[in-house]
Amino acid sequence: MKPNRVQQLLREGKATCGSWVSLCSPLAAEVMGLLGFDWLLIDMEHGAGEYQTLVGQLQAIGSAGETEPIVRVQWNDPVVIKRVLDAGARGVMVPGIKTAEEARRAVAATQYPPQGMRGIASVRGGKFGLDTTYLKDANAQIAMFLQVETRAAVQDIDAILAVPGIGVCFIGPNDLAADLGHTGEMGHADVKAAIRKVEDAANAKGIPLGTVCRGWEQAQPLFEKGYRAVSILSDLHFMLNGARGALESFRAHPRGQR
Repeated sequence: MKPNRVQQLLREGKATCGSWVSLCSPLAAEVMGLLGFDWLLIDMEHGAGEYQTLVGQLQAIGSAGETEPIVRVQWNDPVVIKRVLDAGARGVMVPGIKTAEEARRAVAATQYPPQGMRGIASVRGGKFGLDTTYLKDANAQIAMFLQVETRAAVQDIDAILAVPGIGVCFIGPNDLAADLGHTGEMGHADVKAAIRKVEDAANAKGIPLGTVCRGWEQAQPLFEKGYRAVSILSDLHFMLNGARGALESFRAHPRGQR
């Protein structure tokens, strides 16, 4: 099995930069892959795609370069996790984790026995059985992004992060703020305090921190703070921002006045 570049970088203590892929388009995924992000997160939790569109996106990213495709699954469901890994995902992000037991189930779903419970078959992830090293190497090469985005997870964070096999502690600030009763207020003192608690716990256990941000201006201080898996915007937002900027420039020009 080809070594997972993101896993290698994280284990070496290096920072990685990713982006979201939410348009369910193989062409958009290919363009993002060609840009050279370390990883791209295909969003099946909030995206409109399903397994066939996922395969197309994985094929597109795989053909574009060295970018590693990570898939955010719909929920902490071993059947869903199994299917996206079989399809060829090189890592998964699991949302909604609230307890250490849920974290253990999520990790187990990503790993073959005896460490986990993933079922064995000749799958696209293992080149349909042609990659004879896949079953042996997959447990070490699949990236596991565990999403922390609830009050319960913050309260149980030390026990959660004590679970072996977590590759990235990924903070979801929007959902965390909402669950704390401060929807849309990521700068609220309660939200900041919760994030600090998660950061301290992850740093104490040597687990890489990750999160999302709205641009380089937000990403830079996170990297300087020690985060190692930061996602900058998405294919959708890059398209919206570029299109909006061009249109606003036209509307500001005398020829664009209506």
